[in-house]
Amino acid sequence: MRRLFAIILVCALIAGVGVGCKKAEVKPTEQIVNLGAISCMTGGSATFGTSNKNGATMAVEEFNAAGGAMVGGVKTTINFINEDDAGSPEVGASAAHKLIDNDKVIGIIGAVMSKVSLAVAPIAQAAGVPEISGTSTNATVTLVGDYIFRACFIDPFQGTVMANYVYNTLKLKTAAVLYDNGNDYNKGLAEFFKAGFEKNGGKVVAFEAFTDEDKTVDYKAQLTKIKATNPEFLYLPNYYGSAALILKQAREMGLNVPAGGGDGWDSPDLVKIGGAAVEGGVFSNHFSKDDKSPKVQDFVAKYTTKYGEAPDAFAALAYDAAGLLLDAFKTAGSIKGSDIRDAMKNTTFVGISGAYKFDANRDPIKPAVIIKIVNGQQTYVATVNP
Repeated sequence: MRRLFAIILVCALIAGVGVGCKKAEVKPTEQIVNLGAISCMTGGSATFGTSNKNGATMAVEEFNAAGGAMVGGVKTTINFINEDDAGSPEVGASAAHKLIDNDKVIGIIGAVMSKVSLAVAPIAQAAGVPEISGTSTNATVTLVGDYIFRACFIDPFQGTVMANYVYNTLKLKTAAVLYDNGNDYNKGLAEFFKAGFEKNGGKVVAFEAFTDEDKTVDYKAQLTKIKATNPEFLYLPNYYGSAALILKQAREMGLNVPAGGGDGWDSPDLVKIGGAAVEGGVFSNHFSKDDKSPKVQDFVAKYTTKYGEAPDAFAALAYDAAGLLLDAFKTAGSIKGSDIRDAMKNTTFVGISGAYKFDANRDPIKPAVIIKIVNGQQTYVATVNP
């Protein structure tokens, strides 16, 4: 009996020691979370996607190097995941689902094109994941919901800026417009330029369209109609590839009037494709590498060293968009989408393209710049405030 009792006692003691010595869960001192981007790395506007990826990558690397953020007492750094949308809304939507559902990103930088952002935004909104596009200027993008932001001005402002510049500064009273009616960006910008130009007292003598600038290569039918109206200015609110091709065909036809467009012209390939045909062209933009502010020049130097070429506005805005979202993440100290969103709404972030303050639609209030192609180079002309 005593022996049985002793055995029972030993077993109890062993069990007690086992319970008492159970290893406590060790809280991690560091963690990594994912941040996504959606960029048009392939397709007719691939230079935009490259710039978006490069600018965001730089911002993430600097954020991590500076120590990241503290989330619940844990040091948190960022793993950056960039997805290619190929300039397609459908591909962009699939990329958004992948980033949100599989990668569990805390936010999305992009998309670059308005038509893709309009496909991505409802997905991000439904999932409660903040999305901030550096360059989607179509006015309806942020109206999708309160998780959707942008780092750029919008097309009503951009189109009006160019309308005012052509009428008041260049003193031209008639204009023709040729645009892609299958793209929300191009169509919106065309309409806002027309409205602004006519409000000033100018006359749009031709308003011609085509569909799908990635596939269209012959614009002679529209240009023939435009030439017959004898315009003083040709407005091309299209991306750089088609704008350059249109101008080459226009010049070959003897349509040698001044021309211009929007921020879709901002690519080194504009001159590579268009050559002398784009010389003297003017366009509205968000940023100029010629800005003499120390902040801009420091960014230009670092970017040029890292990537071997100067940044365009798409790179600067992606850098700002990523920097702004990461600053909000750090301020919130949370991976929860609603916390990051709220910090973004109230941001005091100062970026490369200016200080950020959002209006009720989460659109920033900021100036535009006018750029002119002179001797094959982008040259700063003027800054236009809202």
